[in-house]
Parts: sequence; structure tokens; C-alpha cells
Amino acid sequence: MKAEIKFLYLCVHVFLIFAFLVRPCYAENKINQKNLSLREKVGQLFIIRPESLNTAKTLEQINDNYKYGDVELNNLMRENLKKYPAGGFIIYGKNINDPEQLKKFVSDLKNSSSVIPFIAIDEEGGRIARIANHKKFNVKKFKSAEAVGKTENVKNAFNMAEYISSYLSEYGFNFNFAPVADVNTNPENIVIGDRAFSSNPETVSKMVSSYLDGLHANKILGCIKHFPGHGDTKGDTHSGYVAIYKTWDELLKNEIIPFKNNLNKTDSIMTAHITLKNVTSDDLPATLSREIITDKLRGELKYNGVIICDALSMGAIHDNYNSGLSAVLAIEAGCDILLMPYDYIEAFEMILNAVESGRISEARLNESVNRILKLKGG
Repeated sequence: MKAEIKFLYLCVHVFLIFAFLVRPCYAENKINQKNLSLREKVGQLFIIRPESLNTAKTLEQINDNYKYGDVELNNLMRENLKKYPAGGFIIYGKNINDPEQLKKFVSDLKNSSSVIPFIAIDEEGGRIARIANHKKFNVKKFKSAEAVGKTENVKNAFNMAEYISSYLSEYGFNFNFAPVADVNTNPENIVIGDRAFSSNPETVSKMVSSYLDGLHANKILGCIKHFPGHGDTKGDTHSGYVAIYKTWDELLKNEIIPFKNNLNKTDSIMTAHITLKNVTSDDLPATLSREIITDKLRGELKYNGVIICDALSMGAIHDNYNSGLSAVLAIEAGCDILLMPYDYIEAFEMILNAVESGRISEARLNESVNRILKLKGG
């Protein structure tokens, strides 16, 4: 009898080991790069507004930050998602009605995607917080990153992000486009201001590190932004061209510090659309500049993680380049993820054509896709 029990125990033990080794893994099965079609690979490069799938709307409506928001996935959007399989979605306030609606919308976006999508949001804490600043959500509001930075206590940055990530996880998000790693070096800055932790780069660096730890506590991916630093600007890249005149050496001694010190901790880096007049010879916004993205960020600073461009629908890009060209230039510069092109379908088709024609090699495409899938399955 004892021998039979021992044999049965051994059989069960062997079975459990076997089951563990061959267990189905959603991440591995769904996001193996070799299993993706060319269109699916191209789609992985994009994080889009849900409205970009709703071709019944005008481009102006799709790109309005406050109105004409989709709050559910309709049949037209589902069909377009099959044709243009996006790698992720960003949720704005206009996509949110209430907690139950948000959960269902996020769930439907996930379940309708052929590959696990990023579900992203700008929930920095402070004035940029799509959920916390929504009247239907009973969550704690934070005054600003600047207020946290003034405490000089990095635990406060952790607590801020840990709390934010807890409710993001509850609603199905996996990506937060935060924290801001900009150094608030220009008091006339209308874009960053109190979104930055400090005007001291070392303080910013420490707060950013702790904030990332807080996001990771609830398995939310983070993104440090806006490389190479949007703190010393007066203009707004949302509305048009912005240039800075610092040299690279000057940036390294200040604005670059929080980015450089967190390269090994962050999940991704978001680029700014600022033009660095005394750094590059191409006179392109950083997002489209190979000198900044490939030569400086990847080459000199040795960053090999995911690079996301800031929204391609912003004025600094959209006013000067069509959606297809800006998408191609950003990939050629070294970006991996193209955020919110003004016209998603045009951008998708242009990238697809660029790969098929050889302008963008499939090896270059695979390089970005592999980084993205690694982040999704990590």
C-alpha cells in the first residue's frame, strides 16, 4: 500500500513538473515575433487614440483632446482594428465616463486585439491626471510633482506613484506615461512647470527613480519624459516649433542627468519635439533626429530600451510633416513606438510601404518589434 502511494505521489509530481514546463503562456503564445504577420509587426509600432479606429469621424474630431471621445468599441472600430492592428491605446479624459464603463472599454480593447496591447494613460499626478481629475472617480488627488519634490523625501514620490499605479491596475491599465524627468530650469516654461519635481537635476533624478519604483510595485510600466529635456523652453510643442540653444555639454550637466541616472530602471523613454539648434546639424525636432535618438541616446548614453516619441499629432510635428512622413522619419531616427499619429491609417500604410519598398529594412522593423514584445512579455 505504501509503495502504491509513493508511486502515485511520484506520478503526480512528474505530471506537475511536465505541466509547468509545457504550460500555456498567453504572453509567449500571443507575442512571439515569429508568429506575427508583417501588418501585425507594423501595428506594434503604434499607440493610438481609440478614435483613430473610428473612420466615421473626421480627423479633426479624432484629434480633439476634449470632445468627440469614444467610450466603447463599436463594430466599425473592431473591423478597422483587424485591418490596422495597433500595438496599444492611450486613454484620454474624453474616453472616460465612469469606473464601470472604463473597465469594460479597456477590457474590450484588450480582447479585440490580436496581440496583447499596451493600455496607456497620462496619470502623472497633479494637473495631468485623466482619472484623478475626473469627477466620477473617487481617488486621491495630488497637488503636483513639484510639491512632492519640495519635501526632499523620495518616499513621497514612491507613495504617489504606488497609489496611482494601484488604481490604474484596477482599471486594466499597464502603462503610465510618467514620471516627468524634465528639470524645471526656465521659470517662463508654460508646458512643464509644476509637472517637474524640481529645478535641481539631482533631486529630479532621485524622485524619478522612486516614482518608477512606485509604479512597478503594482506592475505598471513607466516612461520618463521628455528627452532630452523640455524644462528650459518657453514655447509649447503642442502648438508649434520650439527650439533650445544649449550645447550638448550644457545639457549633460543638467537636463540629461535624470534621464541618464534612470536608464537602467525606466521601462521606456519619451522623446520631445524640441529642436536642439546647437547640438544637431539636421535642424530636426529631437523625435525625428537620428543624431539625437540613435547617436546620442542609443550610442553615447548606451540606452537600448524602448523609445516612444511624443504625440505625432502635436503642432511641432503635424504643422510641418504629414502623418506618413513623420512616422517614417521617427522610425529612421531610432524611435520604437509612434504615439498618436494625426492620421493613423496613413501612418500605418506609409510604414508598411516603407518596409515593403526597402526604405525601412525588415531587420530594422524587427529590432523595434522585439523591444516592444520584450516589454509586453517581461
